[in-house]
Amino acid sequence: MRYIKKGENKKISDTHTSNHFTSESKSTSHAAGLIDIGASPVRILIVDDDPDLTSLFRIGLEDGGFEIHSYNDPLDALTNFKPHFYDLLLLDINMPKMDGFELCRRILQIDVNVRICFITAAEINTDGLREVLTTSTGCFIKIPISVSNLARRLKAELE
Repeated sequence: MRYIKKGENKKISDTHTSNHFTSESKSTSHAAGLIDIGASPVRILIVDDDPDLTSLFRIGLEDGGFEIHSYNDPLDALTNFKPHFYDLLLLDINMPKMDGFELCRRILQIDVNVRICFITAAEINTDGLREVLTTSTGCFIKIPISVSNLARRLKAELE
């Protein structure tokens, strides 16, 4: 098992692997603010043009035990996308340069197995959403949403 300190950056060094935790230290690790994240962390890529929202989601989800990568520019996200690396993508629908639907289509050309959830505070084009969701596993999340509810939705989507 690997552990992280709650609220710390999710970069995990080898010093936090199970080789350094005895049964006794594992039982006290939760009391010390450590989260058991299993063999590898759940990696989520957030792409949203609102840097404040991205930061809020990043901090809250990292506190919940997720490893978060984020971009505020969909073209940067596409250029730097790592196939077979992320467990789930959280994409804003309404972004400049490229909307979330187009970003989803392009990412699915690179990695057909990645799960995708869409987020937006605006009204959505249900036809566009329906078209994309039929080609990928995913969900739609309306914001505003609390970080704790977002974490629950993402965990449910990953089960």
